[in-house]
Amino acid sequence: MGVPVHDNFRVEEATVPDLAEGQVLLENRVFAIDPAVRGMLDDVKSYLPAVPLGGLIPTMVLGRVVQSRNPAFREGDYGRAFIGWETHSVIAPGAVGFENVNVASDLPLTAYMGACGWSGITAYVGLKRYGEIRSGDEVLMSAAAGAVGSVGGQIARLSGCRVVGTVSSEEKARIVTDVLGFDAAINYRDCDSLDSEIERHFPDGIDLYFDNVGGATLDAVLPRMKAFGRIPVCGMVANYNNQSNPYPLRNIWQVLVNRITMRGFLAYEAVDMLHEAETALADWVRTGQLVATENVATGLDAAPDAFIRLMTGQTIGKTLVRLDDNVSTLADWTPVRNG
Repeated sequence: MGVPVHDNFRVEEATVPDLAEGQVLLENRVFAIDPAVRGMLDDVKSYLPAVPLGGLIPTMVLGRVVQSRNPAFREGDYGRAFIGWETHSVIAPGAVGFENVNVASDLPLTAYMGACGWSGITAYVGLKRYGEIRSGDEVLMSAAAGAVGSVGGQIARLSGCRVVGTVSSEEKARIVTDVLGFDAAINYRDCDSLDSEIERHFPDGIDLYFDNVGGATLDAVLPRMKAFGRIPVCGMVANYNNQSNPYPLRNIWQVLVNRITMRGFLAYEAVDMLHEAETALADWVRTGQLVATENVATGLDAAPDAFIRLMTGQTIGKTLVRLDDNVSTLADWTPVRNG
């Protein structure tokens, strides 16, 4: 329990095994560093198994196929899968999230692990399918400077909605409004009352709340939801460091009072929407309609510190680790602006 520290991690060396029939060997290029992994480091029930002591830290990886005994993957292809912090991965058929990635020459690899990858897909699917977003909605996006929230707020803006984001610092508030185009931001660490701030920004109520955090923010939002409002639940990061003693919700009865649809979701289960989401996100990033924010560390040894920064709220955008500095990032790239 508690915030992870560097001493919780160690690096081990192992020999890459020979491939069995159907397996693929990836040379990993980029790791996604995700807060949901924190929930797997405690022995509590989650949607993926808990990590045993001494186990590989799980994460989504993007790698280049260097050997294949699987006809669906050729050497030189790029593959994405939920594996772990390692330089090479042996992927078996049926591995979680294992898929070919069509890497375009006009986008950096890191984009496929952030705004054009599962963070962006999660925001897109969560809003479109589970949030049933409509033009004119009043939308509140929690963790608005984070990997999912920063993309989700922009998708809501592009969908014709008014969007307010919750953030944890004035720097993040500035980025969310001035760079990402949100209509307003609420710094929950620097306001007298979160309840009052939400009421001030939504005097007529909230149509759609995208929940990345749970905890006190969710509790403050519930009384401000409009009748038949929608809450897609993506994450509960407020409780991840303290899962044995989660925040006690006082206002959950508002789900009944306002007939709220509140639903947890996993984006990879919306298989029929994946191509639509990937295409839309890549097009928006290419044309500059969607600003992809990321913070990138370099080298396997950098992964623990990147994870700690993420879990202590120090990061903005998608937290990533590239295995070496030959991997291009969005900082090296310029979008094709409209007009």
